[in-house]
Amino acid sequence: MELEGRQSLAATPEEVWSALFDRDVLEQAIPGCESLEQTSDTSFAAVVKLKIGPVSARFKGEVELSDIVVGRSCTLSGKGSGGIAGFAKGAAKVTLTPQGPETVLDYTADVAVGGKLAALGNRLIKSTAQKLTGEFFANFDRALAVEEDAPAA
Repeated sequence: MELEGRQSLAATPEEVWSALFDRDVLEQAIPGCESLEQTSDTSFAAVVKLKIGPVSARFKGEVELSDIVVGRSCTLSGKGSGGIAGFAKGAAKVTLTPQGPETVLDYTADVAVGGKLAALGNRLIKSTAQKLTGEFFANFDRALAVEEDAPAA
């Protein structure tokens, strides 16, 4: 299943880029995130609790950033398992473009699910993915604003 979208963020490309690699910002932004551990400069391990239609599960997974062009673009690849609920895996290409005082973040993603999740059907999975993406960016934008307002250490 393919997803794509565009989000305007009230921050410079440098601030957005920095936040994409900031464990604290990501933990606040990821819907249902119970824990997020940075395992290297470009990888994270997460536990996320989600409800997709009638299926509620705790997913354990990993995210790796690659194809990095500092300040401009990267690919996020991830996979997660929710036990008997099934699994999800995918990759998203993210591109940042300055636009006045804001940054436009474009993404294209390819996602696959299996197990009980696959039985729910593509329409439910896609609408849930779009809802979670919207929540992520709303949370991410709020976390960016908090980071900007924080005093420099």
